[in-house]
Amino acid sequence: MRSLFETITSASGLPFAFAFLLLLILIVSFRARAVVFCQYLERMTGISLSPADVRRAYREQGKNGVRELFLDLIIRQDLKEDGPLQVPDAAPDFEDLDVGARR
Repeated sequence: MRSLFETITSASGLPFAFAFLLLLILIVSFRARAVVFCQYLERMTGISLSPADVRRAYREQGKNGVRELFLDLIIRQDLKEDGPLQVPDAAPDFEDLDVGARR
């Protein structure tokens, strides 16, 4: 019992300090996931999103909630920029394309 209350020396405290540092890095990396996702989303699609929205979607519905939020935002942004999709009347005839005739 006495060994529990002895002074921790620098040699015995080094593993504890290293473990604390790893725990701190782990906490920061988990907290930064939403921020990194929002930065990536804005860089790739131009859609600006709050990290709090991503955290809330993850808390309420998990990974699927974040996926649904992402897909909903992508679809809304696409419709806003390009308008409704133009669907061609007929499928293109691929035989007319000269893509290097096989012989």
